[in-house]
Amino acid sequence: MGRLFQVTLEGKIYSCKYCKTHLALSDDIVSKAFQCKHGKAYLFGKVVNVTVGVKEDRLMMTGLHTVADIFCVKCGSIVGWTYETAHDKNQKYKEGKSVLERFKLDGPDGTNYWVSHEPHIGGSDQDDV
Repeated sequence: MGRLFQVTLEGKIYSCKYCKTHLALSDDIVSKAFQCKHGKAYLFGKVVNVTVGVKEDRLMMTGLHTVADIFCVKCGSIVGWTYETAHDKNQKYKEGKSVLERFKLDGPDGTNYWVSHEPHIGGSDQDDV
C-alpha cells in the first residue's frame, strides 16, 4: 500500500472525531441548517481528506438528489455525503458541495456534538427519509 497523502488545514478546523484528520474549515460552511439521522449536519463548499463512494439517487426531505457518501481518508469512517446532482432547480446550489455530519466531527474549539436520542422533526435534508 502507498503512502497516505493528507492536506493540513490552518484556521478553525473541523476534523474526524475518530482519527483527528482535518476535513474542513469553518469559513467554508455554507449552511448549518441540515439534518441527518444523527442530528445536525453542515453543508460545506469545500472538504479535504475524504474519499468518495458510489453515486446513488436518494430521496431526501428536499427531493431527489444524486449523492455519494464520503469517508475519512485516514480511518475510513463515513463522515457525510456529497451532492453530485440536484434534480430540483431550487436545490442546484448544493451541487458540488458536501455535508458533514456534526456527530462525526470535532469542532474548531475541540468540542464534540453528542447525539440526542429524542425524536427530531423537520430539517433541510435527511439521509434516510
